[in-house]
Amino acid sequence: MHDTLSYLPQIVPAYIAYLIAVISPGPAIMAIVSTSMTHGRRAGMTISVGIFAGSFTWACAAALGLATILQTYAIALEILKVFGGIYLLYLAYKTFKAVRSNGDLPQAIEQKTTLSTRALLLRGYGIHVTNPKAIFAWLAIIALGMPQGAPPSVAALIIGVCMATGFTVFMGYALLFSTPHALKVYRSIRRWIEGAMAAFYCFAGLKLLTSRI
Repeated sequence: MHDTLSYLPQIVPAYIAYLIAVISPGPAIMAIVSTSMTHGRRAGMTISVGIFAGSFTWACAAALGLATILQTYAIALEILKVFGGIYLLYLAYKTFKAVRSNGDLPQAIEQKTTLSTRALLLRGYGIHVTNPKAIFAWLAIIALGMPQGAPPSVAALIIGVCMATGFTVFMGYALLFSTPHALKVYRSIRRWIEGAMAAFYCFAGLKLLTSRI
């Protein structure tokens, strides 16, 4: 344990880098916010679990060196980038359809959730695991906090602390944006919010498809 704690000067900057990344608005956070406001607290927390699982996947991959292998084989990342971009454009299409719908927002949103738990989990997981930028973020975090020669316990500590923080942040967003006040705001400007979400997903998808890895 003492050996692990001796790496705190490297671990702390890595944690700060993760904290900045996890609280910054991106496709994952936007998905949690929109799902929580549209379908209620339970749906928001469910998609958060899926996003958390995607983040954990890349964290383990970076720690085990699998992400470095993907980085070496550029074609794998290109394929992943294309799938990620197409998936975000698909979400933009689905959100745009919701904007055009004329139905009134149900009063009891949580009881009217149309997405199954499995669909929400897969959507959250898909958003995060198909984003190549998540690979590089975790590569940077692991490289920053785990210098050459560091024991595996250092990687375990980094991942454990970061994942606990990520889970708290994701659930916090879900709880915050599913409050009665947030739902009241959503009901009043529903089309504007969903329109902004559709535009965001479209922009993120096109940016991912046209970016260089």
